[in-house]
Amino acid sequence: GREQPFYMGCYGIGISRTLAAIVEQHHDEHGIIWPVSVAPYEVSVISLDKKGEAFDAAAELAEAFAAEGIDVVFDDRAERAGVKFADNDLMGFPYQVVVGKRGLAAGTVEVKDRATGERRDVAVADVVAEVAALVKAARA
Repeated sequence: GREQPFYMGCYGIGISRTLAAIVEQHHDEHGIIWPVSVAPYEVSVISLDKKGEAFDAAAELAEAFAAEGIDVVFDDRAERAGVKFADNDLMGFPYQVVVGKRGLAAGTVEVKDRATGERRDVAVADVVAEVAALVKAARA
């Protein structure tokens, strides 16, 4: 008939604790930076247009990454570029491939390494092989 303190302990290491520890160790002011080994998607293909040449090229690249065995997400939302960039940084996928009209006119797309923030232009014809090689090397 009187109050007793209730004691409880949990000593297991479950998925929720593991993910929390990963996020605690791998983040910056923009969001999560998933290591390739645990990333929900390894590459995010971002189309800067909702239709047209850039959209079609981005869709083709997403399919090509998937065919290479890369876990890919295709950001085809009708949002402004800044919103897409902020959201993709927040979600923290290891590599971002940005497809826009100006880059395509020059025959390139932009590749961003989320961990370092490094951005570089890569030829459209080479981007799948180059990024897939980075992902596969990081998996090892």
